[in-house]
Amino acid sequence: MNEKDRCIAALEAAMLFEDSWHRTRFKELLDCYGDCPFFTRGLCKCMYLSAWDEEHFGIMLEMLMSMSLGMETDTGDMRVNGEILASEQPDAQSEVYRLSNAFLDDRPFERNEELSLPSDILYIMGQALKAAEVIDQVFDR
Repeated sequence: MNEKDRCIAALEAAMLFEDSWHRTRFKELLDCYGDCPFFTRGLCKCMYLSAWDEEHFGIMLEMLMSMSLGMETDTGDMRVNGEILASEQPDAQSEVYRLSNAFLDDRPFERNEELSLPSDILYIMGQALKAAEVIDQVFDR
């Protein structure tokens, strides 16, 4: 079983896919971009987070397609784009982009506790942080 398959299996075992659509979108991203030179565990975590809904999946897909066509070798441009998107978003979405950037930087995420975030955003971010731990375990094998 390759790393991508182990990742999906581990996330399934931990019951971290919200529904079959979430799993399908994540698997599609992994299948298409998991072998690219810019693929990292941090990007894998971002893929999980972006697969949560169609809107963010579309944003991620467009960015990955552009990176692939531009023959990128790292996620530096994605990181910069994440900062720009975070600065242009309302508080809740801004925190989600900050979480993505923490994943890309392979550093712990520190939520801005002063922001009052909706319960659905807190739930998604919490699930993404749990998934990040599972993904780390897969990559550390």
